[in-house]
Amino acid sequence: MTDHTDIFTGEAPISFANRLIGSDSFNDLFRQGMALVEETAAYLDGPGRDASRTLSRAGSLVYATESMRLTTRLMQLASWLLLQRAVNEGEMTAAQAGQEKNKVNLASLSTATSGPGWDEIPVELKELITASVHLQKRVQQLDGGMSDKQIMRPANANPVNQQLDRLAAAFGG
Repeated sequence: MTDHTDIFTGEAPISFANRLIGSDSFNDLFRQGMALVEETAAYLDGPGRDASRTLSRAGSLVYATESMRLTTRLMQLASWLLLQRAVNEGEMTAAQAGQEKNKVNLASLSTATSGPGWDEIPVELKELITASVHLQKRVQQLDGGMSDKQIMRPANANPVNQQLDRLAAAFGG
């Protein structure tokens, strides 16, 4: 890992991702993500279920596949958002969240936007897929902008938690 400390001040550069994580912008992202989860669940359990019954065999297969990918993507994103919020609110240490974060998969799930049956699936499902992919890209950018040493640490981290993280790192926790 490259050392990015400033040669004049000896300090590491400011992580904009970590600043954002501890800001009102993160709270907005969190609310948007959870609202998308609720909107998707309501759609898939209601109008989406009704719409899927009218699709051809190919359309039904695409609908089932894409709705599964959509819910999987959203559950992974919700897990990441909930972990980060727990750190921000002092419910977890950064080290604890880092261990749990390893279980979260932010990798992109492919979505077939063409082929047999794609044109049949409801516009509402396509819009939910697009919104979830957009949210995924935002979270991936945030996650990628956080260095290994700063993972899951809000900008206004509690000094006690910082000391606990140092102890955990020193003793391999």
